[in-house]
Order: sequence, then structure tokens, then C-alpha cells
Amino acid sequence: MVTRKVHLHVGTPKTGTSYLQHVLYHNRRALRRHGITYPADRFDAHFLAALDLMRMPWGGLEAQAIGAWDRLAAEVRRARGDSIISHEILATASRVQIGRALESLGHGHDAEVHLVLSVRDLVRQIPAEWQENVKHRAALSYGAFLDRIQDPRREGRIPTWFWGVQEIPDILDRWGRDLPPGHVHVVTVPPTGGSPELLWKRFVEAFGLDGIDLKLDGERINPSLGSAETTLIRRINRAANEELEPAFYRPLVRELLAHQTLSQRTGTPRLGLPPDVHPWATGLEEAWIEEIRARGYDVIGDLDDLRGAPPAAEYADPDHPDEALVSGAAVDALKAVLLDHARLQRELGHRDAELRDTQQELEKAYLRPTYRWREKLVRRLESGSTGRMLMTAYRRARGRSSRSA
Repeated sequence: MVTRKVHLHVGTPKTGTSYLQHVLYHNRRALRRHGITYPADRFDAHFLAALDLMRMPWGGLEAQAIGAWDRLAAEVRRARGDSIISHEILATASRVQIGRALESLGHGHDAEVHLVLSVRDLVRQIPAEWQENVKHRAALSYGAFLDRIQDPRREGRIPTWFWGVQEIPDILDRWGRDLPPGHVHVVTVPPTGGSPELLWKRFVEAFGLDGIDLKLDGERINPSLGSAETTLIRRINRAANEELEPAFYRPLVRELLAHQTLSQRTGTPRLGLPPDVHPWATGLEEAWIEEIRARGYDVIGDLDDLRGAPPAAEYADPDHPDEALVSGAAVDALKAVLLDHARLQRELGHRDAELRDTQQELEKAYLRPTYRWREKLVRRLESGSTGRMLMTAYRRARGRSSRSA
């Protein structure tokens, strides 16, 4: 007997997923009051659960992920009402992993699983995927990336990942093969220039959030970069990858430079799809639209949204950029690093001052006669077995574990 729904959102990347997960996480209590569970004790809980389910290496985070899926699934099974799970890397799961996931959530027993896949046209997804690779330390040129994903053999890490998270009919086939078409919901991302609220309204419909007052402020986004700015990050990767440890790369390069600084340079040409690649991408889009329509899934939005925009009048090639624009981006990046370094130096100065004040207070306390008398007494007592026993009893009575009296 079915008693609850599980909305399982499995991708794809760059379709508003970061914002969606931000809203769901920060509205957990409001959702629970309406009988909806978003099981997460930390923002990246579903990411760790996905890593665990798929046994996927991810810069050492897989060690933290051990057991995360089973804990998430157990919380979903305990939930009295509906539940929502969301992470875009789930799109790459194998059939065996998907089978384990659905069974662990109660599919076929007391749960009705609804698959949600948010999708965007390839004309935007292809450059976005290369840019994400660059923001994760990749040094591969855009041209080489395009060659690899167009190779029909699809061999190697990059094409395997790309098609694993972007080939919409295949993702729907793997995740939805054991579900009725009516339980598979395809949410389309509106074209560029549309209302920013429209995608959120589509997510509300997909997850059954109508009528719930959710706080939508403080959105968490994964901003895009222009063509020249992406070129700069790739050059930094090539120059610094061997020496810059992964633990420092994310806060310095990805967050400080890419997200906080270079993404603000909105007046430069955007990264797009080369005109000669455009027909290949739009051909795939048309085939995918027909396949989704034929399968009878619940489409929230418009399948026409999967048709990418025509080629830009002027293509900005990141492999052969306008060096003046790259230089301008480099100056902004260097300024950001200098200002951040100055901020850290000020913080260190404040902490040094606090340490000096603390040290002076300790020295004053040490100079007090009562302190010297207590210290002398403790040393005398600990010189003999009887005294040590008395000191042990005293510390236990005081609840102390250190050797200070």
C-alpha cells in the first residue's frame, strides 16, 4: 500500500539545481510543517549521499560520504509524509545503482517514487560544461573539449561524464525504466531572457510545493563567466595546478577569482557554441524532443525550450581570445587577490594583538603571590605518592582532566 511520495531530482547540471537545493535546505522546517521532508543535516548532504551511492571519487570527499546514502534513505523511509531528494550528479548512476536507490527508498512497497529531471538546451549546456571543467582545475582547450564530446566513440573521462549528465533520453531511460511515464517529470529551463521566476514556478509544480510560503532570498548560485574570463582561469590552471594544493584551489581560484570576481565582469562576450558545432548540437536537440514527446512523460514547461538559440553574430573563441580583455580580467583578478591578502593580514594583526593581550594577562596572573603559592603547593604534593593521590581526588572532584590544579 502506497502511503508517501518520494520526489527524486537527479539533474541535470546547470539547470538551476544550486538555487533549488539552497531553497529546499534553508526551508526544511517550513517544508516539514507541510508534511514534506528534505533530509539534510548539512547543505551538501545529498551530494555526499550521491557520491556514496555511486562510489564516486571526488577529491577525497568520498571518505566523508561513506554510509551517507543509507542514512538519507533511512530518514526518507521514516518520514510520515512526502520527501524530496536532489542532486545533479545522480544523473550518471548505473542501472544497478539506480535499482539499489529505488529499493532503499521504498519503491514497490510503501513509496511512490516520482522522478524529476530538469533540462536545458545543448547550445547552452555544452559551453557551460566546459566552463565547469575549467573551474574544477581543467586545462583542456575548448576546441579539444568539443572534439572529445563529438567523437562517437565517447571514450575517456570527459565524454563519459558529459554524456552521463547531459544525454537526456538515456538518463530518463536509466532512471525511469521502472516508473510509469506519468511519474517521470521533465522540467524545462526557459530560454535566455525569460522571467527568472518562471523556472522556480516549474519546480514548485514538479515537487508539489504550491501554497507553501518559502523564503527565496539569499539565493545560492553558480555564476557563469565570459569567454575571456574563462580563458584566464584555464591559463591559471596550466600555470599553477602542479603547485597549488586542491584544498587551496577552491577558495582561491574557484570562489574568490571565478565566482566572486570574474563573474561580475558582465560586459565582456559570453562563452557560446562555435557556429560550426551548432548544427550538430541542434540536430541532437530535435531528436531528443521527439523521443521525450513519444514516451509520454509529464513535461513541465515547453519542449520547445530544448531548442537552442541561433549562433551569435560574433563568436568569441576562448582559445584565441582578445588579449586586451584577458588582460583586463587579469588585473581585476590580481586586485581581488591583493585585497583578500590585505584582509587576511588585518585579521592576523587583530589576532596577534589579542594573543599579546592574553599573554600579558597570564603573566600578571602568574606574578600574583597566591598563584605562586598554589603552584609551589602542587609541586610539593606531586612529589610524593600520597600527595599525588590527593591531587587526583581533587581534580576528579573539580571535574578536571588536565594536570592543572
